[in-house]
Amino acid sequence: MLIRFLKSWTLPTAIVVGVSLYLLFGYTPALTGAAAVLGPVCERLLPITIFLTLFVTFSKVDFHLMRLRRWHLVVVLTQLLLVAVTFTLISSTNDLLFQAILICVIAPCASASPVVTAKLGGDLTQMTTFVLLSSVVASLLIPAVFPIVEPHEGVTFAAAFLAILRRLASVLLLPLVLGAVVRHWVKPLYRWFVQNPDLGFYLWSVSLSITAGITAKNIIHSNASATVLASVAVLTLLTAVAQLCLGRAIALRLGHRVCTGQAMFQKNTGLAIWMAYTYLTPLAAVGAGCYVLWQNIINSYELWEHGKRQRNI
Repeated sequence: MLIRFLKSWTLPTAIVVGVSLYLLFGYTPALTGAAAVLGPVCERLLPITIFLTLFVTFSKVDFHLMRLRRWHLVVVLTQLLLVAVTFTLISSTNDLLFQAILICVIAPCASASPVVTAKLGGDLTQMTTFVLLSSVVASLLIPAVFPIVEPHEGVTFAAAFLAILRRLASVLLLPLVLGAVVRHWVKPLYRWFVQNPDLGFYLWSVSLSITAGITAKNIIHSNASATVLASVAVLTLLTAVAQLCLGRAIALRLGHRVCTGQAMFQKNTGLAIWMAYTYLTPLAAVGAGCYVLWQNIINSYELWEHGKRQRNI
């Protein structure tokens, strides 16, 4: 019973574990020394777990089948429209709360989204293609928009573009290349990955646990009032639900319900938090952190519902 529960609710369990460990080590005097050591270790471990998740996932992708689909372009255009609407709201109101929404719509599709898509019965190859497309679009869009939203002296378009591109390359392009090498030339390792289909998912849950702990830290140490933090939490929840519904609305015309929903809704929140701190405000980073919680709670429900349907077949 316990194992079945953990399999069905892996993502919220990872969130609870991450937040609980942060609170335990952060607020237990006897563990202060250990916290000082483990904190930096966890921050360095995060990109490693993301890298391993993608490496395992991309090793299963047939790159000969990767090609642009109509739904890829429609989802990108819809996201660009959302960015334009949010940017207009920021320009007209100067309300920092809208920066929290902007970071949740402009961030590229989550690098690990193919993992959940595959578990929900979606097309792994099509989703991987969209992740690459979304990352390229975001790399061009973010450095063009952020310096206007929150000007920083000395931050040029070229510097911002290269910084974001370098961040994406280390966690996306390198595992993509290594995954292709394993699939075609390291057959024993490839077969082991295929025989353990949930390996990437559980690796991702480790990175989610670390991200949840970092999010708890950001929220607790935020200078914003409780009312503002509650407003950010509600707005990011509405943003997550709206993007998921838009993705599924696109599927009514173009099909691929799982892929379009995940493509619109699931964001690279680790990258989003970094971008918010670098180019926007701490409140925007809190917004990205809240989005981490909402998107994984929603994904957990979807995985539970999908598993229930599969068991009833």
